[in-house]
This record gives sequence, structure tokens and C-alpha cells, in this order.
Amino acid sequence: MSLTDTGTPDDLAGRRSSGDDRRRPGFTERLLAVRELSLLLALGALVLVTTLRNDRFLSGQSVKDLLLGCAILVILAVGQTLVIVTRNVDLSVGSILGLVAFCTGSLFLAAPGLPWPVALLLGVALGALCGAVNGGLIAVAKVPALVITLGTLYAFRGIDYYWAAGRQINAADMPRSFLRLGNQTVLGVPVLFLIAVVVVAVVGYYLRAYRGGRELYAIGSEPAAARLSGIPVGRRVFAVFVASGALAGLAGVLYAARFGTLDAAAGTGLELQVVAAAVVGGVAIFGGSGSAYGAALGAVLLTTIGSSLAVLRIDPFWQQAVVGALILAAIGLDRLLALRTAARLRGRSARGA
Repeated sequence: MSLTDTGTPDDLAGRRSSGDDRRRPGFTERLLAVRELSLLLALGALVLVTTLRNDRFLSGQSVKDLLLGCAILVILAVGQTLVIVTRNVDLSVGSILGLVAFCTGSLFLAAPGLPWPVALLLGVALGALCGAVNGGLIAVAKVPALVITLGTLYAFRGIDYYWAAGRQINAADMPRSFLRLGNQTVLGVPVLFLIAVVVVAVVGYYLRAYRGGRELYAIGSEPAAARLSGIPVGRRVFAVFVASGALAGLAGVLYAARFGTLDAAAGTGLELQVVAAAVVGGVAIFGGSGSAYGAALGAVLLTTIGSSLAVLRIDPFWQQAVVGALILAAIGLDRLLALRTAARLRGRSARGA
């Protein structure tokens, strides 16, 4: 016992115990780690089974195509995670991606010598603006995000169709340096996937280490209690929609670089895959739980399922059926865990009383 320790032995033991509890990972963090580990195991098993049936599945080109295929979905799923954690949902991300992608192509048509980093920043800014529209309408109208973003899904897509007016932008209309971004590799790893990894790392660290990130979980767990505790719920929700829109804008620019050929239909239906990736990745649709890392793994898993079933020559119907089953299983598991956590907290309260 040091000279600076004061109080009875029981008091000192209690202090040391509480310090150990603070250092020890919480139940939620351990739960997320288990969910992410199970996703990794499922992904490994899927790759193993597919490789045993077709050894070319793990060839260099196949792996590159797989990483390219999941990069954009990973970025969108991470942005969706920020929204779902607060007990909301953003259904407009596919339309924002399509609008930004066509805007990027039109920008290069109007200014052929424009450096692509400038186009990238403008695309992110346009996506953030669309996200701000979503967040502002939700904050002002006090209408559920599901309704607002369903409306803006069609509104942004309508703007895209009006702007395109049936036109199509081809790869020949865009700079080669920009198009190389969509297929360039570093040590065999696609640049698009590296960008997605950076996004996952930044958002994951923010949610885990910063007060603002922890407050998002508090809002999703119980918005009324979060508001009473002094958390600026409205500002936080507005900010996550802006962030989701910005990441959708980034994905839109990368989509243009990846595919080159653009029209008003780019990104149609992608929002459902994004929500599915986040939910399968352990982001609770009821809010208050989940991680960017899990959402990214969910996106990789769904992309791998699609590639695996194609390699195994299985009817595409089964891909949708498997994804649907995974979503239902994830939601059921989240609900079961929520009930167990609530029972545990009630037990602690009863013992404390």
C-alpha cells in the first residue's frame, strides 16, 4: 500500500476494482468482437469451400476483382453504420452515388483539364450537401428518417434523370489519370480498396475513441435519455447524415473511376445492399450497437457470396435467398442479445437495491 492511499482496505479494494473494470473491455465491446470474429470465420469457410470446388477462385486476378467489387460497398456501409447506430436509416445513398457519379463525368466534359483530386473534393462536397438536406429535413420536420430518405431517394434520382436527359458519359470522355484510379494497384492491392480501408479505420477509430462517437451509441440506445444527459441529439443526427452523404459522394466519384460508363441509372437499388451489409455486419437495426469494422466485413462477405455462387454456377436466386436469411438471422440475434442485456442490467439493479 502506498503512502498516498487513504481510506479503509475495503475502500481501496473497491477503487482498484473499479479501475480494473474501466480497463477491462465492456460487455458490448466483447460482443462486437465475437460478432466480427464469426464473420471472419464465415468468410474463411466460404472462400475455402469455393476454392476446393474451383482453385482459380483465389488467383491474383480473382482476388483483385473481389476487392474492387467490395470497395465501394464497404465505403457506403461504413457511412450507413454512422446513421443506423443513431437508430436511423439512410435509403438515399444509392441515389446520391448516382447523382455524384454523373456530376463527376459531366464535370470532366465541361473542364477536360480539371485535376481529378479537385473532382474528388467536389463530389464529396455534393454528397455532403445531399446528406445535409436529409439531416435538415429530419431535424425540422421531425419525421422518421425512413420516410425522409425514401422521399429523397426518388428526389435525387429524379434530378439525376433530368440532368442526364437520356445521355451517357463514356470512359473516353474522362481523363486517363482519373480512370487509372479505378484500376490501379499498390503491391497488388487495388487503390480503391486501400481508400476503403482508410475510411473504415478513420470511422472505426472515431466511434471507439472519441466522445462524439460514443455519444452516437448513447443516442441510438435511448434518444430521450441522451437528450436529458445533455447530448446535442439534433446536431449529432444531422452530422451523421452529412457524413453518410459525404461518403456516398466519395463512393460516387470512385464509381465513375471504376466503371467509366455513366448514366442516370448508376447506383440504382444499391441502398438495399448497403443496409444489408451493415446489418449482416452486426450493426443493430434498433440502434446503439455495431462497428465500422463489422459493417466492412459484412460488405466483403456479401460480395464474396455473390462471387462464390457465380463460380459454383448456382442460380442467382439463391444469392438473394442467402442474403435475406443472413439479414433475418442478424436481426433475430440482435434482438435476442438486446433482451439478454436488458435482463442482465435488471439483475444488477436488483442486486444494487
